[in-house]
Amino acid sequence: MNSSGDAAHPRGMLAVLMLGQFMVNVDTAIVNVAGPSIQDGLHPSGAALQLVVSGYTLTYAVLLVTGARLGDARGHRRTFLLGLAVFTAASLACGVAPVTGALVAARLVQGAAGALMVPQVLSGIQIHFTGKARARAQGLLVMTLSGGAVAGQVLGGVMVSADLFGLGWRPVFLVNVPVGVALLAAGARLLPRDAGRGAARLDLGGVALLSAGVLLATVPLIFGREAGWPAWTWICLAASAPVLALFVRRQRRIAARGGSPLVNLGVLARPVVAWSLGSIALATATYFAMLFVLALYLQQGLGKSAMFSGLVLVSWVAAFGVAGPLLPRLPSRLTDHAPVIGYLILAAAYLAVGLAHADGALLVVLLGFGGFGLGLGFASQLGRATADVPARFAPDLSGVANTNSQLSALAGVAVFGTLYLGLGGTHRHAFTVVMIAFAGTAVAACAAGFAGWLAARREQPREQPREESRDQGSSPARRAEVTASSRV
Repeated sequence: MNSSGDAAHPRGMLAVLMLGQFMVNVDTAIVNVAGPSIQDGLHPSGAALQLVVSGYTLTYAVLLVTGARLGDARGHRRTFLLGLAVFTAASLACGVAPVTGALVAARLVQGAAGALMVPQVLSGIQIHFTGKARARAQGLLVMTLSGGAVAGQVLGGVMVSADLFGLGWRPVFLVNVPVGVALLAAGARLLPRDAGRGAARLDLGGVALLSAGVLLATVPLIFGREAGWPAWTWICLAASAPVLALFVRRQRRIAARGGSPLVNLGVLARPVVAWSLGSIALATATYFAMLFVLALYLQQGLGKSAMFSGLVLVSWVAAFGVAGPLLPRLPSRLTDHAPVIGYLILAAAYLAVGLAHADGALLVVLLGFGGFGLGLGFASQLGRATADVPARFAPDLSGVANTNSQLSALAGVAVFGTLYLGLGGTHRHAFTVVMIAFAGTAVAACAAGFAGWLAARREQPREQPREESRDQGSSPARRAEVTASSRV
């Protein structure tokens, strides 16, 4: 495995990063299944239970960009291990929480710790891996992202149903403790030492503006649907735009002065990166909304168990995982068009699931096609975006890419969940309509992916001569980084 940087154990480093990412993703989903058991044990109010479930996502989404910048300023290894240690301790606090307030507080801390860990995963891949090794690592990341979301539902159902040691819902949190301790020991040994760069000053004003803007967008997306979209949700969503505009203005002003902005906007403004993130956002929105809608349809519409609704998605995860590692083995003429091909397969799968009303083996097969299409599109676009950005800008891309995925997931559940629950008639009718809407959104993601490919083609001929004249005699990897730097 080719790697760069000082990663003496690239496979071990990758295993630690993937397991950390997996833990965070599992905890995003696992409490949804444990919710009824928590309600029976602690007797929280409806609002408090919603905070237990969603408070984690709230702090996680708000602090991802800050976590990425802290990794760059204080060291990726140090920040990842700190986040992992806090995450493990917060999991223990969740598992032994005596009252609802303590559980809510621990969940908020858990989400903040996840925001420290996760940005270091994509940054670590971009910094320490190049070429096909990076593509393979990103393929594993794609598999981990999908697998964690479904594993959370399945593990939550198994643990709550088993009622281990008579503890009810508590094992869904306590299981993180031994895993986290083992991962801390492995990370201390296998993660490469930080380069010892000087700690850049953190833009606290930028942190405040970005956190406020994301918070204003996230809170109504999390709580608006169940609250019936009252006026305050729309006020918050509208207020998020000017706050984020102020953040952008501040970042540009700091960069113009030669300072260290929280986010290098020049990296994100490049057409290839912007179109790729937009396309990923659309596809991600359909996936997380599909998890929500499919569970409602199978359990309330068809009378299936929660265990069935979790296990039926195994084919999706397996096919999604196959697509990532398969991508580096495909001819370049196919990988160039992988986003278009993948999202067209995804759209066709959504249409087939919605129109066939399958609930057995056919559903499993169709979901497998959907997972493969999403994996193919997601992995190829992630590779396209990271290949277009030099490694030193990895924290900028990592923080924004993770936040982009979180916000699109929340928006997808809010929009499509509201559509499904608001449609009259039978569950079957509502399910068909929403699946058609998913297909249309996947086609939009396909169009955005095609626009990214066109942007990449336009830039390449114009900048190739300058690259060759400036970097004759240098290695291909160095020439690629210099070219990407000049674009930024």
